[in-house]
This record gives sequence, C-alpha cells and structure tokens, in this order.
Amino acid sequence: MSQEHSERIMDGRAWAEFCDALKDAGDVVLREGAPQNAFDRAEGFRYLSRLTRVALESYIEFADPAAPALRRPSHETVKIGADNPDNYYQSAAVSGEYEYRITGTRGTVHYLGMGTYFGNYGSDKPMGQSGYIEAADMQIDADGRFEIVLSCEEQTGVNWLPLMPESSSLIVRQTFEDRSTEKVAELSIERIGSVGPPDPLTPAFLDQGLAAAAAYVQGTSRLFCDWSEGFQKKPNQLPAFDPAVARAAHGDPHIQYYHGYWEISADEALLIDFLPPDCEYWNFQLNNHWMESLDYRFHPIDVNHAGAVRNPDGSVRIIVTHENPGLPNWLDTAGHQRGTMCLRWIRAEHHPDPSVTVIKLSDLNR
Repeated sequence: MSQEHSERIMDGRAWAEFCDALKDAGDVVLREGAPQNAFDRAEGFRYLSRLTRVALESYIEFADPAAPALRRPSHETVKIGADNPDNYYQSAAVSGEYEYRITGTRGTVHYLGMGTYFGNYGSDKPMGQSGYIEAADMQIDADGRFEIVLSCEEQTGVNWLPLMPESSSLIVRQTFEDRSTEKVAELSIERIGSVGPPDPLTPAFLDQGLAAAAAYVQGTSRLFCDWSEGFQKKPNQLPAFDPAVARAAHGDPHIQYYHGYWEISADEALLIDFLPPDCEYWNFQLNNHWMESLDYRFHPIDVNHAGAVRNPDGSVRIIVTHENPGLPNWLDTAGHQRGTMCLRWIRAEHHPDPSVTVIKLSDLNR
C-alpha cells in the first residue's frame, strides 16, 4: 500500500484526481434544482472554493489525530450547513486509538458545548456522535479553569468526554448572546502520552488526505444542496427538522432545529411569529441557497433571545424585507431574493411551531 501511494504521488495521479474531483463538484452548482441566475451561481462557486479551503485544512494540515490542534472550521468566510452567526466553532482531529486532554478557562460566552463524532461528509461510512459534554455539567474551579479527558474508557472523578474506536473529530460550539461583550473560552488540546514532534509527512498521508478533502467538498455541497432543494418544495414555511437527521449530520444534540426556504419579491415582507419556549438560547437566521449564513459582518441577518424585541405577551415577530422598514427585529436579505432559513433553540421545554406569512410591504404597518 505504501508503495502504491508513493507511485501515485510520483506520477501525479493523486493531485490530478483531486483536481478532477473538484471540477466534478461544480455539478452541484449547475444542477437543475439550483437557482438559475448569475448572483446565486457565483455564490455557489465561491461556496465550493470555501469548502476546498477548509477541506485542505481538515484532511491535510490539521488531520493527524496523534498531534491534534484546535482550528476554526467555520467562520465569517467559511460557512456550512446553516452555520450559526452566534457561534465560535472549533474542531480537532481525534482517534479512539488515543486519549486526549483539553485544558481551558471558561470565559464568559453564554453556551459552551463539545462533542466527539465519527464519519464525515463525503464518506460512505456512517456518521454520528460518540460523546457530548457542556459547561453546565462540568467541574470548573473558582478561577474558571477546567480539564476534560477524552477517551474510550470511562473516567470517574473528572470531566469525561467519551470517544468510540471510530471517533474521528472533536467539535466545539461556543454560542454568544452578545459577541461585543462576551469572551470565548480559551482551549487547548493535547494527546496524553505524546512524546516529541509529529511524524514527517508521508506520501500515504498526502494521497489519502487529498482524496478525503475532495470527497468532503463533493459530499458537503451535495448534502446541503439536497436539503435546500427539499425545503424549496414548500417555500416560506418553517417546519421542525428531524432531530435524528440533525444529529447524524453532527448537530448539537440539545438543539431543536427548524429549517425552511424563503423567497420574497421587493414589494413583499416575510413575517415569522412565535412564542419562544423556555430555553437556554434561541436564534433565527437567514441563509443563501447553499445554506451559508448571510454576511453577518455587514448586515443584520439574525436575531437571538437576548437581542429580540418581544411583544407584550412575550411573543416575537421577525420581519424580513429587502429594505429597512424601521421596525423591531428586522432582518436584511443582503441582496438576496431567496435562500434558506433556520430557527433553533437549546434545551427547550417544548417545541412550538412558528407561523410564517408573506404580505405586501404596503400592508406591513397596518
């Protein structure tokens, strides 16, 4: 096997197949169910370029579970599967073959959760969660410091995050109420028993990494475009999403998701009305067709439980229009005519269905 990898590197097949697979990934942007206009198509190809960037980091630069490092797999310019604008995402490669230690300080961020997972987008192997822990259930000292042990073997008397033999990744979600005032937890990860620097690059590692990166770009884009096209069949609705499907796609097990597809013209407004349940957190956000959150750096495209203006009865009305109507809880389409949308809440006591209505802009203030 090692000789075969060496030959594939030497004759260029590994690189050529990687490039061919990226070219084939473009079919998802061109397929019949995708938007047929230059703006959405440009975002689609940019989406593939972003997935390529994070895939190379995931499967080559930071892919060695013997030398794990926390990185940001989704952020302001890499957006995947209705990424939450309130989240600070981190990830690391792990393996059930080893044991790990996470050390850190809690910070002041509203919610901190960590999960271990197996499988990945683009692989033909099963995907799922092997363990989960959140700050509310952890031992944290008076100075906010803590340690977590990651292992297949159960640990007692310490914060334990379970692994399984097939575990391959750690995902950290830090969720803000207010990014401008809260401080993220400072975290680091190490392999227990690690001695010396990581091994040098091998032909096999690069060959396998390029193949996995290409499969990730193809699999991720295909998965979430399939979801988007499914939502598109019932536009301007926001039904509850199957929790089992969300967990299999590496979602947070404590979140109930609602996914839908929105489409409004310049003279229309989209209204989302609901009475939030008792929960630790909720937010609503707008995404493009490719399920990337819209650019929250420059546009108000999401609102959460801390920032929303409520009606006297505690209910919330979110207003989506192309221009600012000067009303509370307004979200900007940021130049988009259509896209997906997501409502989520953490640890809700019940799951009420939101109401979604499209009205004429002229009727908005009536």
